[in-house]
Amino acid sequence: MKTISYLRVSTDAQDTNKNILAVLAYANEKGFGHVEFVEEKVSGKTPWKERKIKGVLDSLEKGDRLIVPELSRLGRSTLEVLEIIKEAKDRGVDVFSVKENLSLNGNGIQAKIMTTMLALFSELERDFISQRTKEALRARKAAGVKLGRPKGPGKSKLDAHREEIVALLKNGSTKAFVAKRYGTSKVNLYNWLKKNEIEANPKP
Repeated sequence: MKTISYLRVSTDAQDTNKNILAVLAYANEKGFGHVEFVEEKVSGKTPWKERKIKGVLDSLEKGDRLIVPELSRLGRSTLEVLEIIKEAKDRGVDVFSVKENLSLNGNGIQAKIMTTMLALFSELERDFISQRTKEALRARKAAGVKLGRPKGPGKSKLDAHREEIVALLKNGSTKAFVAKRYGTSKVNLYNWLKKNEIEANPKP
């Protein structure tokens, strides 16, 4: 029985040391024994079948284990994550996620695990959006674009987060969630959206 942990980071500025320690602690707690690590520095924009995760799955057999620090490290979108999980299940490979404490091990999971996964999808999408937005901002900063809150009267602390807020709202996040995420009130958020002529689907 083989156990492989797939670790993906998006930039050279990130490292996998913290993830390795988390995976090892998780594996020790579960009694999995030796863990083989496969590390990769590649953008989530690269399709999963062109990344090392494809080779990892091809090397695993029924009863083997795949561990990831968190599900969002598997792919760029919920759909891609589900494709990878389905591929693993079709091969009889057990999938474990440390952050979500999720075990897709085929032992009576059909109702309980799928319900748990559905509850995670909304939060996963927010993580994907935040991750992509931060990568885009890092790229703009590297290109010499000045980031941050503009100086001068009438400016809001939300200005620096405009791209991510727009993305979250378009993805279906509630205004209450966005207001809490950026440390402001719903009233201030509504006024800021109106002032900046930002439209979003109304949510309760």
